[in-house]
Amino acid sequence: MTETATSVESLLTAAHARMEPLQNASVDRILRAVREHLGTEIAFVSRYLEGGMKELTHVDSDLDLPMGPGFVDPRENSYCWHIAEGRLPELIQDPADHPFTATMAITEFLPVGCHLNTPLRLSDGTIYGSFCCLSRTPDRSMTERDLGVLRAFAALAVEQIELTLETDQRAVIVREAIDAVIAASAVTILQQPIHSLATGHPVGAECLSRFPDAAERGPDCWFDEAAEVGLGVELEMLAFRSALATARHVPSDCYLSINASPDAILSGEVLRAIDAIPGRNIVVEVTEHQAIPDFVEMKAALDKLRGHARIAIDDVGAGYAGMRHLVDLEPDLLKLDMSLARDVHKDRARRALVSAMVAFAGSIGAKLVAEGVECAEEAAVLAELGVDYAQGYHFARPMPVVAVTQHLMRVATEPDQERIVRAARKEERRRA
Repeated sequence: MTETATSVESLLTAAHARMEPLQNASVDRILRAVREHLGTEIAFVSRYLEGGMKELTHVDSDLDLPMGPGFVDPRENSYCWHIAEGRLPELIQDPADHPFTATMAITEFLPVGCHLNTPLRLSDGTIYGSFCCLSRTPDRSMTERDLGVLRAFAALAVEQIELTLETDQRAVIVREAIDAVIAASAVTILQQPIHSLATGHPVGAECLSRFPDAAERGPDCWFDEAAEVGLGVELEMLAFRSALATARHVPSDCYLSINASPDAILSGEVLRAIDAIPGRNIVVEVTEHQAIPDFVEMKAALDKLRGHARIAIDDVGAGYAGMRHLVDLEPDLLKLDMSLARDVHKDRARRALVSAMVAFAGSIGAKLVAEGVECAEEAAVLAELGVDYAQGYHFARPMPVVAVTQHLMRVATEPDQERIVRAARKEERRRA
């Protein structure tokens, strides 16, 4: 068996195992077009299932039919299967011309009159199902030319079906991978220290998730794929609880910041997780890679969280972090996206935007945190502009939890002069 054949077979096996109609709006449009072109009453696509069954996946008709997408019956009951097996021709102007049709209940039940059908063959030659147009009365005007038109539309439908099969198979693979990660709790938590720009002392750390293929793909890929297959909250909460478990390693005068999407917060799972370990200095960062579906609901969910954690809005200046987020959600911290901190010492526009955010944060009593600070010049300008806190490679890279604990405790007790000297040496090494 060729590699292509094996691939198509695996696609069909995965699709059949779910026993759900394949949905593709393009196939619906193709059916409508061919039915209107040929002037028939009904057009449909079917697929063959294991166990000798046939399923309608797409149906187009203006009639009130007794069957629609998802209808399953034995394939021997249909003209389609017998056409694929060579017992009936692809063009039937009148069933009475073929004695075999009199043995089939569907002939009188529907009834079947004129019938045009062609098997749907995938790229490897496998018969997937059938592409059919029919009317309830005979039609002697239908010719081989009309059958050619049907075949042309069927070829378009096959292209769309294979795309759908590939997409569905990818979803199966993604879901299995995410299920495996969740079952094995295969997420590693790193932390990146957050420092006060005024004193240089650490004030907290942000938790960052890493998955088994961290060298090839970032965590955003995992979370995005999990959301695509309906496991977004489940994977997030694995990461959230894993991060929360590291809180005991953070010094009591520092906070631990953990990311959570609007969906995870609205599910109530974030509140339940934090409620299970009271007494910790936790900040929940509302990630902004996802739109907030309902601000009233979101604000109510965050208000319930406030008794257990402070609220931060992540990626301010990027993504969905618009002004409504900043006004309606009443955050305790605002995290400036790294695109605003990057080269802020060289860019007048960035400095103006940061200054505006400093004024806004001050007016609502929120702390402002700059992300992605990579050099002393950026840190100095941000401090001069009034930004409260910062994180980035200038201060420390993401590190294992134990290493961050040591960093927080060492920097917190380090005399100012030693810290200044160490920072200067670090900057010299960076420039070298």
